[in-house]
Formats: sequence, structure tokens, C-alpha cells
Amino acid sequence: MDIHSDSYKIAALSGQEDAVEVIRKAEAALSHLTGNNSVTLIAYEKNGENNSKE
Repeated sequence: MDIHSDSYKIAALSGQEDAVEVIRKAEAALSHLTGNNSVTLIAYEKNGENNSKE
């Protein structure tokens, strides 16, 4: 798979185990619902913006 975007980049989730666990649980739920065991979710963040929580 080759995904390109000037507006987004893959989110760096190092040290954010809670966020990674949410993604893993969502992948498992989607796999269960669809019967597709190869579901992979990708986290993106916008380029050039302050992504801090308000």
C-alpha cells in the first residue's frame, strides 16, 4: 500500500501506549464484525499544525 498526502503524516505514537491500545481494540472489533482478520488502522495527524489538546 502506498498512501501519499501533503496535508497529513503518519502519527508518531511512541510512548503513547493508551492510544496504541485503542487502535488495537478497534482493529480487533472491526476484524470480528467483518470476518476479515487482516484489518490494520493507521493514525494520521495534520502536517504543520499544533496538535496539542485544547
